[in-house]
Amino acid sequence: MNNSDLIFWIWLSRLEKITNIQKEELLIKYKTPSKIWNLKEAELHGCKTLKDNDIKEILDTKHKEKLDEYCKYIAQSGIKVITILDDYYPESLKNIYDKPIILYAKGNIELLKEKCIAIVGARKCSMYGKEIAKHLSYNLSSNNMCIVSGLAIGIDKYAHIGALEAGGNTIAVIGNGLDNIYPYENQGLAKRIVENNGLIISEYVIGTKPNRINFPARNRIISGLSDGIVVVEAKEKSGALITAEFALEQGKEVFAVPGNINSELSKGTNELIKDGANVVIDYKDVIHVINKYSS
Repeated sequence: MNNSDLIFWIWLSRLEKITNIQKEELLIKYKTPSKIWNLKEAELHGCKTLKDNDIKEILDTKHKEKLDEYCKYIAQSGIKVITILDDYYPESLKNIYDKPIILYAKGNIELLKEKCIAIVGARKCSMYGKEIAKHLSYNLSSNNMCIVSGLAIGIDKYAHIGALEAGGNTIAVIGNGLDNIYPYENQGLAKRIVENNGLIISEYVIGTKPNRINFPARNRIISGLSDGIVVVEAKEKSGALITAEFALEQGKEVFAVPGNINSELSKGTNELIKDGANVVIDYKDVIHVINKYSS
């Protein structure tokens, strides 16, 4: 993508108050971000999905500032920009509700074409959870499955580590800009992922802070990229359960690791099993189900 096209895509991704659904509808109607950029107020009022506040957001000139600096940083940092119109945009994401119109990527974008399994769970996990996450990731990765997770502390971290130790592939989906790896303690892990042929992606433009609202939203991408999602440990209202809900809505397989019925960290996973999730007591359980429905 040349710089002139990139400027318009970055601008479009900076319109935080415009939903991805609205952006997609605008792209369907006008084909390119540059044409949306050049729309007059009267033309925008002709778009049925846009309300007055949406139009103000699109016309706000602050979103058009410093775009050359964004392009320069992206080029210098080796960040790749994948739009919904690109061949590298994952087919699995095209079918989800509220699909991201742009992905910022650092690392091996070929992984976006791989068979993927998500492994997620509690941030404040037990030693049991850490061991299971790492064990499942190591073995699934050794069986040619790319491991997707969210680079959070806890289960996510050990899912990525398991894949790396197996010499396999892993994708980290983060909820902020690629210029600011969050949490800080996983910056070394993020570097290790990229250096070992892995990939870090975000739908958020550089400069985006790790706002709390971003993380439930990024979970739809974690599940959207994957053929199935394994929840290792989760409390009753864990963010991992939000990812499982997205997976169900997207028609993906949901797996859960059973745990101690007296443990708060197992209440969410045990409830998933009670509600019909696939039980995981061995990594082969995941492979069997995925191969069964993908053959």
